[in-house]
Amino acid sequence: MGLLVLKFGGTSVATIPAIENVANKVAAEIKNGHKVAVVVSAMAGVTNQLVAYCSEISQIFDQREYDAVVASGEQVTSGLLALALQKRGIPARSWMGWQVPITTDKVHGKARIQAIDSKTLKESVMSGDVAVIAGFQGITTDGRITTLGRGGSDTSAVAVAAALKADRCDIYTDVQGVYTADPRIVSHSRKIDKISYEEMLEMASVGAKVLQTRSVELAMKERVPVQVLSSFESAAGSDLPGTLVVDEDNIVEQEVVSGITHSRDEAKVTLRHLPDVPGVAAKVFSPLADAAINVDMIVQNLSPDHKNTDLTFTVPRADLPKTLEVLKAVSKELPGMRIESSADVAKISIIGIGMRSHVGVAQKMFRTLAEKGINIQVITTSEIKVSVLIPEAYTELAVRSLHTAYGLDDGS
Repeated sequence: MGLLVLKFGGTSVATIPAIENVANKVAAEIKNGHKVAVVVSAMAGVTNQLVAYCSEISQIFDQREYDAVVASGEQVTSGLLALALQKRGIPARSWMGWQVPITTDKVHGKARIQAIDSKTLKESVMSGDVAVIAGFQGITTDGRITTLGRGGSDTSAVAVAAALKADRCDIYTDVQGVYTADPRIVSHSRKIDKISYEEMLEMASVGAKVLQTRSVELAMKERVPVQVLSSFESAAGSDLPGTLVVDEDNIVEQEVVSGITHSRDEAKVTLRHLPDVPGVAAKVFSPLADAAINVDMIVQNLSPDHKNTDLTFTVPRADLPKTLEVLKAVSKELPGMRIESSADVAKISIIGIGMRSHVGVAQKMFRTLAEKGINIQVITTSEIKVSVLIPEAYTELAVRSLHTAYGLDDGS
C-alpha cells in the first residue's frame, strides 16, 4: 500500500474508450490498496487545435490569453476522467491548476513551477478520493493562468508527486518504457529496465521524447522514483514493469552506453566575422536569453590573425525565426557580422554513465560515422554524453549504425 501519482498523456486519453481504459487502471491501483492522484494531458490533437485557433486569430498574440486558451484541453480531460471514475463507484473530483494551487512564475507559455500548496489536495487523497489534476497548467501570484510548455504534464505529475511525498510517479505513454533507441527507427532496440536520473536527463535533453527534461530534473532533485510504461498494456503500473528512473546506486549493471538519441528539432546558426574581444559573446547570447530562446551546442573558431572569430550554435528549430530577428538587432552593435542559418540538421547523441570509466567511447562514435560517410558539423560532450550535429538526411543511418556499434541491438 502506498500513495501513487499516475500521469496519462494525450494518446492515453485520446478518446472516450481510452479514458474508460485509464479509469480501469486507476481502479486496479485502488483495488491494490493504493491512494491515487492522477494527472492528465489534453486529449491527443486538442492542444494543437487550440494553438491553431490562436494563430488563426493572429500570428502575434498575448501569451496570457494564449495560456487561457490552451490550458482548457486538460480541464476537459480531468472532468471526463472524474466522471468515468464516479461511474465505477470511485469517489473522484477534478482539480484545475489554480485550485490546487500550483503557483508558477509569469513566463507564459513556458512557466516554471515555484510552489505547490498540497495541504488540501493531500487531505482529499488520503480520505479516499481520487484527485484528477489538469496537467500542464498553473497560476501566477496575480491570478493569471499559465502553461508549462510542451510536455508540461510530465512536470506537473512529478511536482505533484514530490509535494504529496508519493511512493512513485507512473508516467503512462504510448510506449512500454525507455528504449536504447527510438523503436520506430531501430526495430531491434531494447527496453531498459532501470536508468539513472542523470542518464534520463541527458536523454530527455538531447531528443528522447519519453519524458520532458524539466520533469526529470525535478525527479532527480526531489528523488521521486519514476516509472515509464504503456497505457495500452492490460495490467496496471504496480503489476507491469516499465522502465524505472532511479538513483544510480540502485542500478547494479551499468552499460558503457545506455542509449542513442536523436533530435530533428534543431537549427544551426553561424555568426561570422565577430571581433575577438571580451564581451562579444555576451552581446550575442544575452538578448537570446531575454527572448527565452534556449541555446544548446556552442562552438567558437578563431581566425588565424586572432582578430575575428566565427560562432556557431544551435537553437530549437521552431525558435529559428525569432532567433534571426533577435540577431538582426544585435548586428547593429556588431558591424561586419554575417548571419548564416540552416534547419537541415539533426543532433545524434550517445549517453551512458559507464562512459565515466571507459576510454575510446567518443572515438568509436566518430569512426562509425566516418565509415558511413556522415560528416560531423559540431561536437559537444559532457561526462556521460557525446553529441554531434550532422545533416538531417543521415539521421536514421547514424542512429542504426551507432546502436549496432555499441552492442545495443536486441539479440532475439
